[in-house]
Amino acid sequence: MSEAKTHILVTGASRGIGKAIVDSLDRDNVTVVGQSTTGANGLLAADFSRDGAASSLWTEALDRLDGRIDVLINNAGLFDPNPITDDDWLESWNRTMTINLTASAELCRLAVLHFQERGTSGRIVNIASRAAYRGDSPDHWHYAASKAGMVAMTKTIARAYAKNEILAFSICPGFTMTGMAEDYLESRGGDKLLADIPLGRVAQPEEIASIARFCALDAPPSMTGAVLDANGASFVR
Repeated sequence: MSEAKTHILVTGASRGIGKAIVDSLDRDNVTVVGQSTTGANGLLAADFSRDGAASSLWTEALDRLDGRIDVLINNAGLFDPNPITDDDWLESWNRTMTINLTASAELCRLAVLHFQERGTSGRIVNIASRAAYRGDSPDHWHYAASKAGMVAMTKTIARAYAKNEILAFSICPGFTMTGMAEDYLESRGGDKLLADIPLGRVAQPEEIASIARFCALDAPPSMTGAVLDANGASFVR
């Protein structure tokens, strides 16, 4: 990155991995703007289930960051169960796809256009999931599919725009000790799930944040397109 302050937009920044990412970027040469659904605690509000939310967020973030964004980190996501027996299965599927994949895609598109218009390098970091490769529970077809789409999208961006020094990375955590993961671990029998993780524990948000920070600021350009796993060896490719 340049010697000027690096301007970064982080979605899903109110808790868990997103908050840990924002905290990890708290340094003199970085200015961070975060997003949450409600916009509490100084974050920008954007409800990604609503049409136009992603583009409105991008405009607001640009205003907050003096017209320049150097790094986009897509972390916002939904992890609600969706049993195939539910009558509203399709509605739940579409909601998860909209929040997890379509909003991220909209922001990636705006980021690439922004970098191109400015004629500058830029970075995109997409927080996907182990589920993109391993799959997930029978109630989470939609979640696994959305994260697989995110990985494929990231690889496509990396291949298409590396010549413009626009770099893209995916991070695929396994279970991480966020509010969502805690509830899921308990509901699925925590000890049994932990037994499937050779490391013997789930990841901490700060661990995933350290990887995101590296991709956002320090990863060498030749790493563009990389998918970084962080799952305690529960899935090894």
